Amino acid sequence: MTRIMKLSRSLSRDLTWGLNGRLAAARRCAGRFAAAAILAGLAACASNNDFYPTKGDTKPHPGVAKAKQHPIQGIDISKWQGNVDWASVRAAGTQFAFIKATEGGDHVDERFRTNWDGAARAGVPRGAYHFVFWCRSAREQMEWFKRNVPNDPAALPPVLDVEWNGHSQTCPKKLPKAQALAMVTEMLEEMERYTGKRPIIYTDITFHKDVLEGELPDYPHWLRSTAAEPEQRFVNRKWMLWQFTSTGRVPGVQGDVDRNAFYGTPSDWASFLSTDCDPREHRRLSAQGLCTDK
Repeated sequence: MTRIMKLSRSLSRDLTWGLNGRLAAARRCAGRFAAAAILAGLAACASNNDFYPTKGDTKPHPGVAKAKQHPIQGIDISKWQGNVDWASVRAAGTQFAFIKATEGGDHVDERFRTNWDGAARAGVPRGAYHFVFWCRSAREQMEWFKRNVPNDPAALPPVLDVEWNGHSQTCPKKLPKAQALAMVTEMLEEMERYTGKRPIIYTDITFHKDVLEGELPDYPHWLRSTAAEPEQRFVNRKWMLWQFTSTGRVPGVQGDVDRNAFYGTPSDWASFLSTDCDPREHRRLSAQGLCTDK
């Protein structure tokens, strides 16, 4: 069986779980009514096309309601989520997880390897992310990343998390745009040399406006926007992943967790998994040798 066929079957199974969840929700709404009323309840309860009704949000924002309509959804994780039951995370239909690995040039998330190995055993596609610290050189940070993150050909592309460290007691400063952009570019290039995959850029509204707006169009972007759709907050930026809440609830994770959506269809997601390349850019980037073929 080809990888694409396996991926497609897996995706179909996960979407079936989502549909079954909606049917269960409809039955709860319909209560003692007949089968016809159950179907009506299904339409009423699932009118927002929430593919994964077992997942939730402790502080839902109406501005990001459309995120629930995207069939491919995942999480990002760090030590703050504690012990994760990855089998339950997978059973809830979670399609991907990005796991904090490193920060700066001397910090490793204490649960990185536990989460990395646990997600793999459960069959959750996972990638590692590095949180940039603006008071360490790009070279030091990438040497640290390579020392601590396995180069797993089956993993998702790595992520470079670029935000200002405004709450840091040791490095709250902002760099000039040219300097910050040079550091980001150097780290992206080194990540790609190490993994053979084009990295993903994670960023928030402020850093994007200060540094990334109009820059680095050949990289996939993962955008944080928890009160509005990304198109309303990021100027002329096509997104591949959308972090739509930091107060999500997912079976298998204790407490709040970031929830994320992929822009496209299950077939788009299968294409991404098999090539490590945004399907919308595959033809152009593959001509440059920037897409893999697993």
